[in-house]
Amino acid sequence: MNTKEIHLLKRKFIIIAMLSFLLVMVFIGVFINVSSHVVSVNSIKSTLSNLLRNQGVRNEDEEIFNREDNRPFTPSIGDVFSPSYRHNHFFFIRFDGSGNVSEFISNSNNSNEMNLVAGYSQEMLKDDDTFGHYGVYYYTKEYSEDGKVTLAILDCTSEEETSLRILSATIVTILIALLITYFLVIILSNKMIRPEIENSKRQRQFITNASHELKTPLAVIRANTELLEVTGGENEWTKSTLNQVDHLNGLIQNLVMIARAEEKEDTSQMASINATDVLEQTVSPYEAVAKQSGKKLSKEIDKDVMVTVDESKLRQLTTILIDNAIKYCDDNGEVTIALSQTKKSRIRLCVSNSYAEGKDADYNLFFDRFYREDKSHNIDKGGYGIGLSIAESICRQYGGSIKASWKDGVISFVCQL
Repeated sequence: MNTKEIHLLKRKFIIIAMLSFLLVMVFIGVFINVSSHVVSVNSIKSTLSNLLRNQGVRNEDEEIFNREDNRPFTPSIGDVFSPSYRHNHFFFIRFDGSGNVSEFISNSNNSNEMNLVAGYSQEMLKDDDTFGHYGVYYYTKEYSEDGKVTLAILDCTSEEETSLRILSATIVTILIALLITYFLVIILSNKMIRPEIENSKRQRQFITNASHELKTPLAVIRANTELLEVTGGENEWTKSTLNQVDHLNGLIQNLVMIARAEEKEDTSQMASINATDVLEQTVSPYEAVAKQSGKKLSKEIDKDVMVTVDESKLRQLTTILIDNAIKYCDDNGEVTIALSQTKKSRIRLCVSNSYAEGKDADYNLFFDRFYREDKSHNIDKGGYGIGLSIAESICRQYGGSIKASWKDGVISFVCQL
């Protein structure tokens, strides 16, 4: 895993952590507000029922204001969830069979409020429900057999304001908690990934250093083998040794190429280039190679396809895919290279070839390093099984992707850059 992938993993971790924390906080906030609302409504219902039962007299008021001692009333935690904690203005109105007010009882001394509630009571009578609210005034109704209606009304302004305060406090608390958590997650995640970044750097450095160290003994082996050929003549043993030296040199070169491909992209080399021209120039040498192999090479390249990338990386990506397609194309098969422009100044590069035996292949493994579906078959054709891994690294550097698929005897590698 390179540095860029580690930082990408860190961002995913931060997003998941923050979303999880947000969901938990929202659940807690909803639970608190819903619980508070349920307790308030139950308390209001209990108080209104008390008013109806006692004919406009609140026993709770008598218990509080008719205390024998002079100590001030201080509610306990248990009182918060009890109807006796709320002491608002109440109104007890009885209507005769004709809908006229026959009795009006209230603990409010405000005549304007009493007139206002008297007007509201007419609207409350029209409601079919026995319990409801009109603004901040909650009410309950009781019908008698002789057609009389009794309304118990409670001013719940304090309860509504308390609910709004709880809701506002919940939202502010969630936002502050999210902000604090975000900075904590950033700090902790940076500490967590620092060892992984160091390990990634050491791995790349090891590959680079090892490649340089291995070149010297390989050069010596080649020189000694060539000297043996001069003095003793060429034979199958010296020829095999030189072939293995070439194979190891190619493997070392590809390992270094992987290490470099995983390094952070140098944006100074990026420029807007004509991908059509680059692809035409890259494909041209392979036309003769395909012809010699008895295979057909066709092009479907759109004109003036522009993209902002490092030109050398685009050439390397194209070379890997075309070389791979020709190498593993069926005998007398066809290789097709297609290039088109997509939205947002991106390109779509598709390299496909005939591959009759690819129906049951696991294409998710094709981009694993050193993966060979058929080891003996691939060794005969050469290569090290890392070309597609390098192609995937190049695509990731530019925020793109590469996918392999098989349909009707044709395997296709589609790149988005």
